[in-house]
Amino acid sequence: MTEKIVLAYSGGLDTSVAIPWLKDKGYEVIAVVLNVGQPNADFDAIQQKALNVGALDSIVVDAQDEFADHYVAPVI
Repeated sequence: MTEKIVLAYSGGLDTSVAIPWLKDKGYEVIAVVLNVGQPNADFDAIQQKALNVGALDSIVVDAQDEFADHYVAPVI
């Protein structure tokens, strides 16, 4: 049975290289992207990039409310 790894994926060079590297090590990679309200982020393109470099699946998690409520608001 192949082990699965969940990778916090940004769509940048480091995490894009990590996916095929992990696949070469024998893992199936699931890329997870957090939407915390980044301006100009194209989440569809980021998801597709993860799949193009070999991710088994690519998931975008909408964490905007949690990020604002638990991390931004307390420091304002």
